[in-house]
Amino acid sequence: MINRRSFAVGAAASFAGTAASANPLARIFGRPATGMPQKFLPQEVDVSPDLPAGQIHVIKKDFFLYWTLGNGRARRYGIALGAEDRNYTGVLTIRRKREWPSWIPTPEMVRLEPEIYGPFAKGLPGGHPQNALGARALYLYDGNVDTYYRIHGTPQPETIGRGFSSGCVRLTNEHVAELYDLVPVGTHVFLF
Repeated sequence: MINRRSFAVGAAASFAGTAASANPLARIFGRPATGMPQKFLPQEVDVSPDLPAGQIHVIKKDFFLYWTLGNGRARRYGIALGAEDRNYTGVLTIRRKREWPSWIPTPEMVRLEPEIYGPFAKGLPGGHPQNALGARALYLYDGNVDTYYRIHGTPQPETIGRGFSSGCVRLTNEHVAELYDLVPVGTHVFLF
Protein backbone atom coordinates (compact mmCIF):
# COMPACT_ATOMS: atom_id res chain seq x y z
CA MET A 1 0.00 0.00 0.00
CA ILE A 2 1.24 3.47 -0.76
CA ASN A 3 1.85 5.58 2.33
CA ARG A 4 1.17 9.27 2.81
CA ARG A 5 4.76 10.31 2.15
CA SER A 6 5.04 8.52 -1.20
CA PHE A 7 1.51 9.52 -2.20
CA ALA A 8 1.95 13.25 -2.37
CA VAL A 9 4.75 13.85 -4.84
CA GLY A 10 3.77 17.47 -5.11
CA ALA A 11 0.84 19.74 -4.59
CA ALA A 12 1.80 22.84 -6.54
CA ALA A 13 -0.77 23.03 -9.29
CA SER A 14 -2.86 25.66 -10.90
CA PHE A 15 -6.15 26.52 -9.30
CA ALA A 16 -8.80 24.68 -11.32
CA GLY A 17 -12.02 26.21 -10.14
CA THR A 18 -13.81 29.42 -9.47
CA ALA A 19 -14.50 30.87 -6.06
CA ALA A 20 -17.41 29.08 -4.43
CA SER A 21 -19.08 32.38 -3.64
CA ALA A 22 -19.33 33.08 -7.41
CA ASN A 23 -21.10 29.78 -8.04
CA PRO A 24 -24.82 30.16 -8.82
CA LEU A 25 -25.43 26.69 -7.34
CA ALA A 26 -24.69 28.05 -3.85
CA ARG A 27 -28.40 28.79 -3.42
CA ILE A 28 -29.13 25.09 -3.98
CA PHE A 29 -26.29 23.66 -1.91
CA GLY A 30 -26.50 26.02 1.06
CA ARG A 31 -23.98 28.49 2.36
CA PRO A 32 -21.13 29.04 -0.08
CA ALA A 33 -17.62 28.25 1.06
CA THR A 34 -16.59 31.89 1.29
CA GLY A 35 -13.35 32.56 3.05
CA MET A 36 -12.14 28.98 2.63
CA PRO A 37 -8.35 28.84 2.20
CA GLN A 38 -7.46 28.32 -1.46
CA LYS A 39 -5.60 25.10 -0.64
CA PHE A 40 -8.96 23.49 0.28
CA LEU A 41 -10.66 24.40 -3.00
CA PRO A 42 -10.76 21.65 -5.67
CA GLN A 43 -7.67 21.61 -7.85
CA GLU A 44 -5.61 19.26 -9.94
CA VAL A 45 -2.29 18.29 -8.33
CA ASP A 46 0.72 16.03 -8.87
CA VAL A 47 0.75 12.69 -7.05
CA SER A 48 2.81 9.52 -7.28
CA PRO A 49 2.85 8.28 -10.89
CA ASP A 50 2.41 4.75 -9.49
CA LEU A 51 -1.21 5.46 -8.51
CA PRO A 52 -3.75 4.12 -11.00
CA ALA A 53 -6.67 6.22 -12.13
CA GLY A 54 -10.02 5.77 -10.43
CA GLN A 55 -9.18 5.54 -6.72
CA ILE A 56 -9.89 7.79 -3.75
CA HIS A 57 -7.13 8.44 -1.24
CA VAL A 58 -7.91 10.29 1.99
CA ILE A 59 -4.92 11.79 3.78
CA LYS A 60 -6.45 12.45 7.19
CA LYS A 61 -3.50 14.33 8.67
CA ASP A 62 -3.61 16.92 5.88
CA PHE A 63 -7.42 17.09 5.46
CA PHE A 64 -7.34 16.20 1.76
CA LEU A 65 -9.19 13.73 -0.45
CA TYR A 66 -7.62 12.79 -3.80
CA TRP A 67 -9.50 11.35 -6.81
CA THR A 68 -6.72 9.81 -8.92
CA LEU A 69 -6.71 10.63 -12.62
CA GLY A 70 -3.68 8.55 -13.66
CA ASN A 71 -0.36 9.71 -15.12
CA GLY A 72 0.68 11.20 -11.77
CA ARG A 73 -2.32 13.53 -11.44
CA ALA A 74 -5.30 13.74 -9.08
CA ARG A 75 -8.21 16.03 -8.29
CA ARG A 76 -7.74 17.22 -4.70
CA TYR A 77 -10.49 18.39 -2.33
CA GLY A 78 -10.32 19.88 1.14
CA ILE A 79 -12.24 17.83 3.71
CA ALA A 80 -13.45 17.82 7.29
CA LEU A 81 -13.17 14.69 9.40
CA GLY A 82 -14.45 13.30 12.65
CA ALA A 83 -12.64 13.81 15.92
CA GLU A 84 -9.27 12.05 15.95
CA ASP A 85 -10.50 8.83 17.55
CA ARG A 86 -13.56 8.56 15.30
CA ASN A 87 -11.98 8.13 11.87
CA TYR A 88 -11.70 4.92 9.89
CA THR A 89 -8.30 3.70 8.69
CA GLY A 90 -8.03 1.11 5.93
CA VAL A 91 -9.44 0.33 2.51
CA LEU A 92 -13.18 0.44 1.83
CA THR A 93 -15.37 0.27 -1.26
CA ILE A 94 -18.17 2.55 -2.41
CA ARG A 95 -21.22 0.29 -2.75
CA ARG A 96 -24.00 2.92 -2.95
CA LYS A 97 -24.43 6.57 -3.89
CA ARG A 98 -27.35 8.90 -3.12
CA GLU A 99 -28.31 12.43 -4.10
CA TRP A 100 -29.91 14.42 -1.25
CA PRO A 101 -29.86 11.36 1.05
CA SER A 102 -32.02 11.06 4.14
CA TRP A 103 -30.05 10.77 7.38
CA ILE A 104 -30.50 8.99 10.69
CA PRO A 105 -27.73 9.31 13.29
CA THR A 106 -26.41 5.97 14.45
CA PRO A 107 -27.44 4.75 17.92
CA GLU A 108 -23.80 5.20 18.96
CA MET A 109 -23.88 8.88 17.91
CA VAL A 110 -27.06 9.45 19.93
CA ARG A 111 -25.60 7.62 22.95
CA LEU A 112 -22.31 9.53 22.91
CA GLU A 113 -23.76 12.99 22.22
CA PRO A 114 -27.48 12.98 23.02
CA GLU A 115 -27.66 16.78 23.16
CA ILE A 116 -26.44 17.03 19.55
CA TYR A 117 -27.95 13.96 17.89
CA GLY A 118 -30.93 13.11 20.12
CA PRO A 119 -33.29 15.61 18.46
CA PHE A 120 -32.62 13.91 15.11
CA ALA A 121 -32.82 10.29 16.30
CA LYS A 122 -35.80 9.60 14.01
CA GLY A 123 -33.94 11.03 11.04
CA LEU A 124 -34.15 13.92 8.62
CA PRO A 125 -35.23 13.92 4.97
CA GLY A 126 -32.83 14.72 2.16
CA GLY A 127 -32.42 18.43 1.58
CA HIS A 128 -33.26 19.38 5.18
CA PRO A 129 -30.88 22.20 6.23
CA GLN A 130 -29.74 20.23 9.30
CA ASN A 131 -29.27 16.91 7.47
CA ALA A 132 -25.64 16.01 8.22
CA LEU A 133 -25.15 14.18 4.89
CA GLY A 134 -25.73 17.29 2.82
CA ALA A 135 -26.20 17.16 -0.95
CA ARG A 136 -24.60 13.79 -1.77
CA ALA A 137 -23.37 10.66 -0.01
CA LEU A 138 -21.01 7.86 -1.03
CA TYR A 139 -21.59 4.82 1.22
CA LEU A 140 -18.45 2.94 2.26
CA TYR A 141 -18.44 -0.82 2.79
CA ASP A 142 -15.95 -3.36 4.09
CA GLY A 143 -16.70 -6.22 1.71
CA ASN A 144 -20.49 -6.41 1.81
CA VAL A 145 -20.81 -4.88 5.29
CA ASP A 146 -21.94 -1.26 5.61
CA THR A 147 -19.44 0.54 7.86
CA TYR A 148 -21.78 3.52 8.40
CA TYR A 149 -18.78 5.58 7.31
CA ARG A 150 -19.47 7.96 4.43
CA ILE A 151 -18.01 10.53 2.11
CA HIS A 152 -20.68 13.20 2.09
CA GLY A 153 -21.54 16.86 1.87
CA THR A 154 -21.84 19.21 4.79
CA PRO A 155 -24.09 22.17 5.48
CA GLN A 156 -21.12 23.61 7.45
CA PRO A 157 -18.41 24.64 4.94
CA GLU A 158 -16.49 26.40 7.72
CA THR A 159 -15.52 22.97 9.12
CA ILE A 160 -13.32 22.06 6.13
CA GLY A 161 -9.75 21.54 7.32
CA ARG A 162 -10.85 20.55 10.82
CA GLY A 163 -11.49 17.37 12.78
CA PHE A 164 -14.58 17.25 14.95
CA SER A 165 -17.95 15.48 15.20
CA SER A 166 -18.76 11.80 14.91
CA GLY A 167 -16.75 10.93 11.86
CA CYS A 168 -17.06 10.54 8.12
CA VAL A 169 -15.27 12.43 5.37
CA ARG A 170 -17.06 15.68 4.56
CA LEU A 171 -16.72 18.07 1.63
CA THR A 172 -18.70 21.21 0.93
CA ASN A 173 -21.99 20.43 -0.78
CA GLU A 174 -20.73 21.90 -4.06
CA HIS A 175 -17.51 19.91 -3.96
CA VAL A 176 -19.15 16.61 -3.05
CA ALA A 177 -21.62 17.08 -5.93
CA GLU A 178 -18.67 17.37 -8.33
CA LEU A 179 -16.94 14.31 -6.84
CA TYR A 180 -20.20 12.34 -6.87
CA ASP A 181 -20.48 12.78 -10.64
CA LEU A 182 -16.91 11.53 -11.17
CA VAL A 183 -16.82 8.47 -8.90
CA PRO A 184 -18.56 5.19 -9.83
CA VAL A 185 -19.90 2.54 -7.47
CA GLY A 186 -17.14 -0.01 -6.88
CA THR A 187 -14.40 2.59 -6.32
CA HIS A 188 -11.82 1.71 -3.68
CA VAL A 189 -11.23 4.28 -0.95
CA PHE A 190 -7.90 4.31 0.89
CA LEU A 191 -8.09 6.10 4.26
CA PHE A 192 -4.78 6.73 6.03
